[in-house]
Amino acid sequence: MIAGVSTACLYPKPLEEALYDLSVNGVSCVELFINTHSELKKGFAHGVANLLRRFDVKCPSVHPFTCEMEPQMFFSEYERRVNDMLEYYKLYFRFMNIVGADIFVFHGGKPSSVCNTELYCERYSKLYRLGKEFGVTVAVENVSRCKSGSSAFIKEIKNMLGDEFAFVLDTKQAIRSNENPMRFLDIVGSKIAHVHISDSGEMGDCLLIGKGRFDFRKFFDKLAGYNPDCSVILELYRSGWSGISDLVSSYNILTRMTESYCGEQKL
Repeated sequence: MIAGVSTACLYPKPLEEALYDLSVNGVSCVELFINTHSELKKGFAHGVANLLRRFDVKCPSVHPFTCEMEPQMFFSEYERRVNDMLEYYKLYFRFMNIVGADIFVFHGGKPSSVCNTELYCERYSKLYRLGKEFGVTVAVENVSRCKSGSSAFIKEIKNMLGDEFAFVLDTKQAIRSNENPMRFLDIVGSKIAHVHISDSGEMGDCLLIGKGRFDFRKFFDKLAGYNPDCSVILELYRSGWSGISDLVSSYNILTRMTESYCGEQKL
C-alpha cells in the first residue's frame, strides 16, 4: 500500500509546476491530472517522466480532463463517437506508458445517459480491453453526479463484467452520494485498484487528514484485506488547504498509516 497526492490539489497551477512543488517537498508518489490536450504530447510526457525520475517519484495513476465528455462520447446512441474516443484515449495510455502509470481513472456515464446497464458494460469493456493492450487498467470511479455514484449500480456492473472490471473509490464522492465508503469496498472486494481519500465530518466532506471524523483505522483495515497493494491518493479541492505544508502534513499522516500495513503489522 502506498500513499500519495494528486496534482489536482494544486489546480490551476500547471501540471509540471504542481508536480515539482509536491516532489521538492518530499511527496514520493503522485497522481497526475491531465488538464488539457497539449499535455498529452510525447515531448511533454517525457518532460514529466524526467521530473519524476529526478525526484524518484512514483506515479501510479492518471486522471483525464475529458471525464466530463465521457457521458456524451461513450454512452450516447451515436456509436461513431465511441470509436473516436477510444482512438483519443490511446493518447492517455501512451502518456501513461511514458511516465510509468498503470491506473486510469474513468468517471463514465451520468444517470441521464441514454444507456442501459448492458450497453454501459459493453462500452466500458471496449475501453478496458484497449487499456490492457497498453498495460493499463481502466478503473471506474464512484462520482456522485454519475451512474457510478450508486453502490447498487457498481454492484450490478461488477457482477456483469467479471474480470473486466476495476474500481477507484473516492471517499468524499461516496459521502456526497449518501453512501458509506465501506460499502463500496465490500461490494468490489479485490477489484479495488485505487483510492482518492480525504477526511470528512461536520466541517465538510473534503478535508485535510485529521480535520474530520473519518474512521481511517477501520477503512485501512478493510482495504488491506481486499488489496494490500492499493495506492491511496490525497485528493482535495484548492479551497480545502492553505499552503503546501498542509498537503505535505496530510501526506505524511497517510504515509504512516499505509506503512503500517506491511506484513502482519497493523495500525
